Amino acid sequence: MARDGDINQPTREFPGYPTTDTLKHRSEDAPEPSAPTPGGGQVHRLLLVLGAAALAVVVLLGVQATGLLPEFRNPFAKEQTDRSQPALLKSIQDLSRYVAAEGNFQVVVDLQNDRRNVPDWLLNQRTLFVGAGSVEAYVDFARISEGAIVESADGKSVEITLPAPQLAKTNLDLERSYVFAEKRGLLNRIGDLVEGDPNRQQQVYQLAEERITAAARDSGLTQRAEENTRKMLEGLLRSLGYERVTVTYTAP
Repeated sequence: MARDGDINQPTREFPGYPTTDTLKHRSEDAPEPSAPTPGGGQVHRLLLVLGAAALAVVVLLGVQATGLLPEFRNPFAKEQTDRSQPALLKSIQDLSRYVAAEGNFQVVVDLQNDRRNVPDWLLNQRTLFVGAGSVEAYVDFARISEGAIVESADGKSVEITLPAPQLAKTNLDLERSYVFAEKRGLLNRIGDLVEGDPNRQQQVYQLAEERITAAARDSGLTQRAEENTRKMLEGLLRSLGYERVTVTYTAP
C-alpha cells in the first residue's frame, strides 16, 4: 500500500492535473500575439496591383476585338511620303494601229565595267539583271493609200493591200524585272557614298531593251501579225456580204 505522504504526489506516468491557481498563472504569463511580418503587406499589395493590371489588359483587348477602339499603331512604323508633281500632258497622237500580235520576252543581262590592270576588288562593277518585256506587232491602217481596196464588178470579191506589219518599241516591265546579283569594287562603293548615281542602272535597262527587240525580230512576230490581220479582215468583210477576200502586204 502507498504511504500517506505519497497520496498527493503525482506519479511518474501521470503528472498532476493543473489547478485553478496554475491556470491563472499561465494566463497572466501568456505571450502577446506576434506582430505581422513587415514584408507580408507589401507582397499582398503587389499581387493586387499585378492582378488589376492583368484584368485591365484583358478588358482592353476584349474591347479592341469588338472594334470599339482603334488598333494600336507602332510609333516607329515606316512611313512613305509622295511629293511627286502632277503629270503634265505634253502631246496627244491619234493612232490607227491594229495590234495583231504581242510577244513576251525575258532576257538575262550580265554586264561588267572594270579597268585594265586594276583588281576587281578595288574598281569593278558587275550586274546580273533579269529583264522582262513585251513587243507588239501592228498594222498601221493610216498608211493605206488610195486604190488599196479594189472591189470586183459583181461586188462578190474584194482585194486589200496593206502595209507590212511593224514592231512597236519594246516595253520593259519593271515590275517583273529585277537585279539578281551585283558586285561592286571598293572605289565604286565610295563613289556612291560621296555623290551617288541615280542613273546607274540605265545602261542595264537599255541593253535589256535592245536584246528583247532583237529577239522579237527573229521570233516571227510580224508573220503572226500578218496572219491574224488577214483572218480579222476576212471575217469582217464576209459578214458584209463578200464571198472572197484577198489580203496582201507591201514590202517592208
